Order: sequence, then structure tokens, then C-alpha cells
Amino acid sequence: MSVKKPAVAIAALPGRRQRMIEWAKEVEGRGFAGVFVTSVSACLPFCQAVLQETSRITVGSSIQPIYFQSARLLADNAAFMHEISGGRFRLGIGISHAPALQRYGVNNSGKPLTDMRRYVEELRDAEQEVGPLPPVVLATLRNRMLDLAVEKADGAVWANGPREMVRKQLAERPRTAGDDFSTSAMIPTVIDDDVTAARAVHRKTLARYVQLPNYRAYWKTAGFEQEMTDIEAAIESGDLDRLPGIMSDEWLDSTTLSGPESRVMEGVEAWYEAGIKTPILVPSAIKGGQTAGLAAIFDMFDRA
Repeated sequence: MSVKKPAVAIAALPGRRQRMIEWAKEVEGRGFAGVFVTSVSACLPFCQAVLQETSRITVGSSIQPIYFQSARLLADNAAFMHEISGGRFRLGIGISHAPALQRYGVNNSGKPLTDMRRYVEELRDAEQEVGPLPPVVLATLRNRMLDLAVEKADGAVWANGPREMVRKQLAERPRTAGDDFSTSAMIPTVIDDDVTAARAVHRKTLARYVQLPNYRAYWKTAGFEQEMTDIEAAIESGDLDRLPGIMSDEWLDSTTLSGPESRVMEGVEAWYEAGIKTPILVPSAIKGGQTAGLAAIFDMFDRA
């Protein structure tokens, strides 16, 4: 099976930052579509470092939370990276979620859609002073944020979105199919012959996401109402250990990629067919975490 190489996500965690820059350089050397940096740690500085250590690959923030800095300051930083990279930077921005914001001491009481609209407008207004901006990509789940991305931005990125739901959302919005609008999806990926063990890694990863009301509401609209209702009951009773067992294989397989190489490759192709122009594989592994996951992705495409 011949499948176009996707992008990969990289987290620059403490103690491994220089090493992950080297991994990013290898991603470029192997011809993948891009490197997208998560908000887990030093998102924008890591994007800049990767841009300066590479020469061809697209690099994007996926995502930079808007409540971490003013739109004017972010516009200045983004325009700088856009200019020095020759246009290879993609500015992915999003609302994030309450636990992540609280971890950084951000107390947000605003309205996500209103705040995002204002923020994008302020980014655009700053452009005359700071210089041309990179393409602006909005983190989206539900339709109203996607509609805002179609109206105001240059692309949309999903994280943990069910593939068939994303397909439906894109099909209903003709602009998303055009060359002037990017579509990407962050897809947790574990490559291993043991599908059950690979899914178990995802269940552990997604256990924190199912505790977020905005995600549960989205997954309900995507057809997984029973799973989310059962999860809400477990959260209400304080029985968080039950959460992985409630996550059905059907729900998990709609939002992640797991299993042998052939199965994962079929999944990547299905994401392209759903209208996602740049699948972003978020690597993990049963043993070895991010770097073992990256190595497995490299090996899979070497053998493809």
C-alpha cells in the first residue's frame, strides 16, 4: 500500500528538548509532511528552534492557547517565525481547556467563540505593524468553531475527533476542500501487533480527555452518547478507575490509530479520504513512549 506521508507531532519535554530537535530534523530528512508541536511544553520556542534547524519542512503549533499571551505579542512572534522560515510556519491556536489553563495560572471566564473571534481579528489588525502573518489555523471540535475557522482563518485542526464526524463536518462546508484552507487532525498512534495492548495505551492517554465536558459533548453529537453518559456517571461517583473500561473499541478506533502496520496505514489513508489534507500522527508506544512511537512510524513508512 502506498500512502502519502503524513505529519507527526512532537512534544518538547524537559530534559529531551535537544534530542527532539534532532528527531524533527530526521522527520524532515525522511520526507514527512510536517512537524507539529503540542502545547505541552514551550510550544513556540520549540517551533522556532525546529524552523532554524530545518530548511524545507512545514512546522506548526498545534496548538498555542490564546489565553497565554496577547494577540499583539503572538502576532509579533508569529510574523518573526513566518519571515525567518520563508513561510514554513503554521500558527495553530486554540482555547485549550480548563485543567491546562489552570496549570499555568490562567483563570478564564470568557466565552470561547467570542474570545477566539476577537483574538483572530486582533492578530489580523497587528499585521500592518508586525509584518505578514503565517496561515492561522483554529483548533476546532464543534461546528460553531469550525464555522469561525472557515470565516476568519486559513485552516482547522482537530484533536481526537471521530473520523466519520470530521468527514461529515468537512463535507458540509465547501471552502474546506479548497487549496486555500488547510485541514489537519491530531491522531494518537500506537503501532504494535497487539491491538488490545495498543488500544490500552490510548485508553490511558484519553482518560483525561473524557473528563472534559466540551469533549464529551462533541463525542455525544458524533454518535457516542452511551459511552459518554456512562463516563459521566463514573466521574460523578468518583470512580475514575472505571473510565478506560467504558471506552468502547468502536469509539477508540474512530479517534485513534492502533495495531499492526497494515492496519495503521489503512487508517491513515482513511483520514485522507475523509478530507483531512494533513493527518498528524501523535506517536506513542507500549514501551518507550514518544521516541519509540516515532521510530515505529519511520519503520512503517520505510516498509510501505
